[in-house]
Amino acid sequence: MSDFLSDQWFEDLNARLYTSAPMALPENATACQVVFDVVQGPASLPHALTLSISNEGARVTPGDALAADTVVRLSYDDAAALTSGRLDSASALRDGRIKVRGDVNVLVPLAIWLRAVLAD
Repeated sequence: MSDFLSDQWFEDLNARLYTSAPMALPENATACQVVFDVVQGPASLPHALTLSISNEGARVTPGDALAADTVVRLSYDDAAALTSGRLDSASALRDGRIKVRGDVNVLVPLAIWLRAVLAD
C-alpha cells in the first residue's frame, strides 16, 4: 500500500473497497459515515478522512463529513499503525489512544471488515 493518506493511498484503498465483500451495516441502517480525525500529522496531508458505507459499497475520501454517525480521533502515528496492522484497534481503544464520539456499534464490525480488506 502507498504512503498513508497520500492521494495514491486513497486510490489504492478505494480500489480494495470496491472489490471487497460488502460490510454488514448496523441493524435498520441503510448507510453510515465514520470520520477518522487524525491529529499530529504532517500539514501537507488531510487532517481527517471519511469512510462512507452503504448498500452500494464503501468509499473513503479525504476530509470530514459534518453528518458523521461516528467520529474516531487518534494520532497520525496510531492511524498509520492501525492501517498497516502494526497496532490492534481493541488495544488502542482500551489504552485510550483512540477516542470515539457517536455510534460505537458500527466500530466493531467495521474494524473486523477493514482488517480483512487491508490484509488482502
